[in-house]
Amino acid sequence: MVRRLQDEDYEAYIVGGSVRDLLMGKVPKDYDVATDATPEEVKTVFPRCRLIGRRFRLAHVRMMGTLIEVATFRGPQVTDNDDHKHQNGRILRDNVWGSLEQDAVRRDFTINALFLDPVKNEIRDFVGGYKDLSEHKLRLIGVARTRYREDPVRLLRAARFIAKLGVEPVPETADPITDMAPLLHDIPPARLFEEVCKLFMTGHAVRTWEALQRFQLTRALFPVLESEENSGRAKAGQLLIKALENTDQRIAVEKPVTPAFLLAAILWQPVQARAYTLQKSGLSVYAALGEAADEVLSRQVQRITIPRRFSVITRQIWTMQPRFKNTRGRRAKALLQERRFRAAYDFLLLRAVEDEALQTLCEHWTEAQRGVTLNTGQHRCDERSENGSRRRPRRRRQRRNTPSTAKS
Repeated sequence: MVRRLQDEDYEAYIVGGSVRDLLMGKVPKDYDVATDATPEEVKTVFPRCRLIGRRFRLAHVRMMGTLIEVATFRGPQVTDNDDHKHQNGRILRDNVWGSLEQDAVRRDFTINALFLDPVKNEIRDFVGGYKDLSEHKLRLIGVARTRYREDPVRLLRAARFIAKLGVEPVPETADPITDMAPLLHDIPPARLFEEVCKLFMTGHAVRTWEALQRFQLTRALFPVLESEENSGRAKAGQLLIKALENTDQRIAVEKPVTPAFLLAAILWQPVQARAYTLQKSGLSVYAALGEAADEVLSRQVQRITIPRRFSVITRQIWTMQPRFKNTRGRRAKALLQERRFRAAYDFLLLRAVEDEALQTLCEHWTEAQRGVTLNTGQHRCDERSENGSRRRPRRRRQRRNTPSTAKS
């Protein structure tokens, strides 16, 4: 792709995280290309590409089954009083084209501002990113407070790079993060959901949580969580830490993970506390848990949008927990048939990490899934009778026509 753009007399480079990962010996998850061609000019070179974006005008080019994002070099931000900036300094639109050097300076962190020419096999570095990467340092380009204010998501990106790459932020990059955490309130909730998925579902969830706690960003993302005494950090129990560890382990062996389960673990503490309060007011355990789930989710989505396809599963995981106490009879059999049984069961195992009293219940349901008799041995999951023979399904008796109901 770079060669084709260069053949048309455009500058073009592989840029950003892909170059950084290659230099660190990692396999990039995707590749980005930067060029001096405008999006419309990129489309003339790749007619089947798709132009997207409003704040950042980009071209998506699909080649050999791979989607590659092509961005035009950006120039200095406009200084007039138009609609490019929010009153708090956040950039709203950024379609200002510039040169290669200007584009490098406009990027966020130095380690993300390296340009690789794969045709000439050269790296262009205008901000000292190569040196910072070799020294495992994280440094913002420009004045840190200004750059964070332009895009507060950079606060989260700093925490993610610390966790993922093992880099350490220099003081001028790290010091403003805690004070500027409230700026995340201005980010659209839908965008924050995407960032949360990047934070916790890329194989470094435990270290990411530690980095977020270090800079007091956890409660900025999850305001429903209680804070530690004399600290801006969120309370985190063993259940949450174990859930994060399990997520990392599943990703390491390429098993599927879902935000629904992770959110269930993160938000369980406030749901449990609210349900307990509602039970004391007279609600049943089932009603209290359902109402608590709705209240916590409605508060949380004001900060981070949770798509319904995930929030429904999260709620089901919570509300199925009391049903595990029914270890015999039809209700037990019905629970095993539930579509979300496995997710709810895994969550029960996490709860047992904090509450040892649940261990017996966990052992019971572990055995129940293996087809072992439920509780006393009188009820089996395969619905066999007490003497071992399979029960026949009952046949409905057909109603005979009586003289009063028979057709004449």
